[in-house]
Amino acid sequence: MNVIEFDICGQICPSALLTALREINAHKDQLKQGAIELVIKTDARDATRTIPAAVENMGYQVEITKESGCYLIRIFTR
Repeated sequence: MNVIEFDICGQICPSALLTALREINAHKDQLKQGAIELVIKTDARDATRTIPAAVENMGYQVEITKESGCYLIRIFTR
């Protein structure tokens, strides 16, 4: 499985959410097939609530980890 990472550090909501949704929609076919995972790197604590809520409503799975002062939001399909 391929992992696509993108860094939105420095962006705050709603910009962080809108950027994440744009990337999710750009890769939705591959995500739904389970061919890829998206990993969003953010330093915005609010994004750890808004992005997962939106992603789960879209039917994807989400995991959040904290690493070196940033949050990693992993988006995938089981």
